[in-house]
Parts: sequence; C-alpha cells; structure tokens
Amino acid sequence: MSDNRLLKIYHRLPPRARSAVASLRGYYLNYSRYGPETEAKVIQALEREFWSIGELEEWQNGRLARLLERAATNVPYYRRQWESASLKNGNDWKTLQNWPVLRKNALRGNKAAFVGDDVNTRRLFLEHTSGTTGTPVEFWSDRATLQAWYALAEARWRRWYSVSRRDRWAIIGGQHVAPFNQEKPPFWVWNAGLNQLYMSALHIRPDFLSHYLDAIRRYKIVYLYGYSSSLYWLALAALDNNITLDLKVVLTNAEPLYDYQREAMQQAFNCPVRETYGLCEMVCAMSECEFGRMHLWTEAGVAELLDNNDQPVKPGEAGKLVCTGLLNEAMPLVRYEVMDEARFARPDYQCPCGRGLPVVEKILGRLDDAIVTKDGRKLALLDIVFGAHLHIKEAQIVQESLDLVRVRVVPAKDWSDADAREIRAAMVERMGQTEIRVEIVDEIERTFAGKLRVMVSKINSPHRPAR
Repeated sequence: MSDNRLLKIYHRLPPRARSAVASLRGYYLNYSRYGPETEAKVIQALEREFWSIGELEEWQNGRLARLLERAATNVPYYRRQWESASLKNGNDWKTLQNWPVLRKNALRGNKAAFVGDDVNTRRLFLEHTSGTTGTPVEFWSDRATLQAWYALAEARWRRWYSVSRRDRWAIIGGQHVAPFNQEKPPFWVWNAGLNQLYMSALHIRPDFLSHYLDAIRRYKIVYLYGYSSSLYWLALAALDNNITLDLKVVLTNAEPLYDYQREAMQQAFNCPVRETYGLCEMVCAMSECEFGRMHLWTEAGVAELLDNNDQPVKPGEAGKLVCTGLLNEAMPLVRYEVMDEARFARPDYQCPCGRGLPVVEKILGRLDDAIVTKDGRKLALLDIVFGAHLHIKEAQIVQESLDLVRVRVVPAKDWSDADAREIRAAMVERMGQTEIRVEIVDEIERTFAGKLRVMVSKINSPHRPAR
C-alpha cells in the first residue's frame, strides 16, 4: 500500500486514534534511536566538548581514516571511482581532499551503490530529506548510526539547555499529522513514545494560533522545538494576547533565526532561544552555546568550505558546506555537498564557553536560493530585510530575473513607507541597477513540509554549477 493511501486512511481517523497511531510510531522510533548505552554516550559527548582542539582533531582523524578505507574498498560507488584512471593517477584515497565532491544527483536513484558490500539493506532504516527545494534524497542507516546521532542530539540539543528527552516537549514540523483542510483543532497529536506533542506547521495561521498556545499549556510542555517562522508566529500571538508561557528553552531548526524573531520569542516564552542546525543525512550538525556561538559537532562529520571550483576557501571567507559523515559506516557519504553556505571562525578562535568544538561564524543559507547580481556576485543572505529595527512580521526575497527582485513583506503594526524605503535602498546598494519592488502581502506561502523559504531564485544562472 502506498504512503499516500496510508496517509488518507490515517486522516480519516478521529483525533484520539491519530494520537494512538503516532504513539505506536513513536515507540518504534524510540527503540531505533535509543538503547541501554545512550546515557553513557551522552556523558562521553559532553566530556569530549572540553578536549583541546588538537585532541578533537586527533580523535576525528582516526575515525575519518577508518571511514575512507571502508568507503574506498567496500562501497561499490567509491570503489569504481578509485579504480578509474582519473582518480588512480597518483592520488591516494587516504587523503580526503583527493576525493571528488559528491553531488546530490549522484545519490538520487542510486542509493544502493553507496551501501557497503557486507551490509544487508533489509536490516537498515530508510530515511529521506524533506525535499524543500526539489526531489527528496533517500538514504539508509543502521541502528548504531541512529543511536550515535541521537546521543549527540541529546547532549547538544537538550542537555546544553537543561532539558532531556524525558521532558514533555512540543515540536512544530512538517509532518501531516492533521488533514490540510481541517478547520478545527486539534492540529496536533500526542506521541507518547517520544513524550512529544507534534504540532502541524501546515496549520499555522492567525486564527488558529490561540489553539496552539492553549495546547502547549494543557499538555504542560517544558520546551519547544521547530521552524523559526512558526515559533515566531506563536510568540507574536502570545504577546498580542498577554499569554504567559514559562518554558525552559526554545530551539529553532530548519530555517534561519533572525534577531527580531529571537527577541519576540524570548519575551513571549520567558526563556533562552537557541539556534540549531542539522541534516537528515546525519553528516553535519551544530548547536548554539550560552554565548551565542554555533559549534560544529566534531563526531558527526568533517566539514569543509569550498568555492564554486571545489577548492578550499581562504580563512574567514564564506564557502559551500561539504561534509564527510563519520557515523554512518553502512552507507558512507564522502565530501557530500549539502547545498548550504557558511563561514567558519578562524581556526585559533576559542569560545568563551570553553568548549573545543569548532565555531561557525555564520550560516548563510541555501546555495540554490542565492540571489545573483548582474556582475555575477552571489548573495546567499540579505540580512537587512530581516533586521530587528524594521517593522515586519516576516519577509521573503524573490528573484524573478537579473533585472527584477521582489521583496514580499508581511508588515507589523508600525510598518511605514520609511521601512519600505530602507529595504529598497539596502537592496539596491547590494544588487546594483536592479529593480526592487517591496510588496505587502497577508501571508507568505510555505513549502510542502511547512517551511518558509526566505530567498527564492527563479533564474537559471550561469554562475551556479549543475547539481
């Protein structure tokens, strides 16, 4: 039976039955993600954070060497690459930089070629990305990989903020837990297997927000996790209606977090707001410490920043994020281009928090949604549109052509022509002689997964390499 058919059957169930189905699924996920050794792994991860940079690099290099040997000798796709003349000619597979960059297109429809010869795929868990800007990517992982990943998540997405998976928590995400055309609550299900209130990001609209806030109170939620834009709308509703929610922490994921969003959430939920970054492929993750710095998880993978020619960028420069996962030995991904752009802090930078984990200065956004100027410059994120001083609820930049960019704005209470002029002037300063239209809209459309695409490019630029 197809997934769409199962979803239709699920949506016909009464709300309590939907929660029962979600809970059964939750118990299965709990089994696959956690085990008797989870707590020991969490403690080890927390201890490793305070190793020196040299100790972390030595630890990481040992795992990288094992991963590369396995991939080159035991995984069909990579083995064929290294048997070809172009790679074998004087290159050594033991050096990561000798490996070609892996594009997502190579993985789509060919995932079996990335699985080790000694691995039975029937014993693996099939995962997939959300496909925010295109076709989802499917991949396999074994239980050991999942448990290693979720132990790190427990350490750095929860314990850093004094919460745990045993607390009652709510997530706002893109799973279709309620029919899209449903007009009355509940727009959520209680997942007893994960202690989780799963709330639909697809039903976040002004007249439904009070129901979400009421559910958070009734279910005695300790912390929130989810899309930045959805959590921000909840915060605005709480502030507008003088509703107080005392949470321990709010964790954002999957979308950029802007200063104006953070400020509203902190005020509404009376707690810290921390940004996180993670990939379904489990090759890279980051979390924000108490000093506001984003730290890479050294154990998850080796992260590189490359230019459009797949060469390393200079220290302090931004580049595309290319990652080699260290957890998934069943289906290794080596130098995998994740389609995000970032800028690392200088190698000798030491965070005031005392952790030795590398610091990421800024995550600049999706490469495939970067805006391109007439002279070929690529602008991955235009922060001026999202400044805390501007009177906006949310905004989206849409590049129609090299000659036209639209800035779609959902205005806040004190919006004025001065805000529009400032946005237009800042865009012209960065874009040059391009027409900038600031448009007022009631809402901004989400993706199928409920995410807000902050920047959308509708042009096929010669400055973008094929994916």
